[in-house]
Amino acid sequence: MTAVGSKGLQVLVAEDDLEIADMVRSTLESAGYEVTLVHDGEEALRAALANKPDLVILDVMMPQMNGWEVCKALRARAEMSDVGIMMLTAIGPNLNEMTAPLYGADDHLDKPFVITELLERVAALAEKVRGERDAVVAP
Repeated sequence: MTAVGSKGLQVLVAEDDLEIADMVRSTLESAGYEVTLVHDGEEALRAALANKPDLVILDVMMPQMNGWEVCKALRARAEMSDVGIMMLTAIGPNLNEMTAPLYGADDHLDKPFVITELLERVAALAEKVRGERDAVVAP
């Protein structure tokens, strides 16, 4: 699934705010990522388990399951250990900074955010995932 650069990288975005969801989707697609968009936590968990994306971007406050619950459920599965997870939320930088790592997220970005920072963080997370996968494959 992983390719050189952003081309071909699969990103699952779970965001219940339709305006933000569309902005993130269009931004990532413009940068060459293949994006699947869902709007609640249960959909996010189903889609992640069914398709094993390279990266998952989770809003925290979503219907059905919150982003932390989804993150924890994904991290509990060995086959999802090399998937990069970023929390994208407006809960506040201090709470996000303390909580995201507890649930297994690799990174977090607070709303409101600047598009260039989103792209930089996603690219850095993609590079981290790629490096970890290459390390497992390398002798």
